[in-house]
Amino acid sequence: MDIIRFYTDNNIPHDTEGKNVGAGWVNVQCPYCNDLSNHLGFSLTGDFFKCWRCGWHPFKETLVKLSGLSYAQVEDTLHLYGGKTPHHSSAPVTREERRPNKLPSGAEPLKNAHKQYLTRRGFDPDQLEQRWGLLGTGPVSSLDETDYKHRIIIPIYWEGHRVSFTSRDITNKSPQRYKACPRERESVHHKDILYGKQHKWSNTGIWAEGPTDVWRLGVNAFATFGTEVTPRQVHQIAKHFQRVVILFDNEPAAQTQANKLAAEVRLHGVKAEISVVKNDPGAMKQDDADHLVREIIR
Repeated sequence: MDIIRFYTDNNIPHDTEGKNVGAGWVNVQCPYCNDLSNHLGFSLTGDFFKCWRCGWHPFKETLVKLSGLSYAQVEDTLHLYGGKTPHHSSAPVTREERRPNKLPSGAEPLKNAHKQYLTRRGFDPDQLEQRWGLLGTGPVSSLDETDYKHRIIIPIYWEGHRVSFTSRDITNKSPQRYKACPRERESVHHKDILYGKQHKWSNTGIWAEGPTDVWRLGVNAFATFGTEVTPRQVHQIAKHFQRVVILFDNEPAAQTQANKLAAEVRLHGVKAEISVVKNDPGAMKQDDADHLVREIIR
């Protein structure tokens, strides 16, 4: 779909480059989460919407919200922009489409640049490398034509097996700070599971947004790869925990979502509480994080 022409014709401010805009994406302010920046992206290759804060959103409904047109008007004009109801990229990948799980080329033990990045963020890189299996890439790295250069590679394990990975840019120059494994390379979709030390969990879990938060909070924590949560992740939370303490970033959108998710998991018999820190859990000093965990778990 020619989304740029649709945005232009309907006077919708948009960006094709800059902050929060990855290659092959066109971004606008997200109408679903009171976004103050341009977190809602439209994939030019996949014809779908995804907000980097609150997740996937339906195609036509999102066009309605952005344009102010009625649903019928959007349907009537969609053909003018080469648009049709697209295949939703989060749909299950068929057995024929699946490919062996593997890591990007050039993924090796952390080099000085990766360790310096982690040290600047207050982490012990040697401990993280040993505990979480982190790897790093240099100036040349790819997987299925996706570029993973200058990144920390974060393997994702489930039931004792590596099933996927995500990655974090260490240059702070990439428009995509985090870049996930290609969907067809995932043995298990990362939004069907939880990140953390599954075999170390107890009855109480600390629910964080992403891997760096889990690294800070330790083996009692798990992450859902963002604040948007799938039904399968809710099922896994209810399966593994009797009580959860939600520890999301201290911003209005994240806290609103935390309250919604607390109510949802309570319907599944899980005791849910919300704890708030000054900024985000991953940015806490380690001593403060350790003290907070002890207070939660005791």
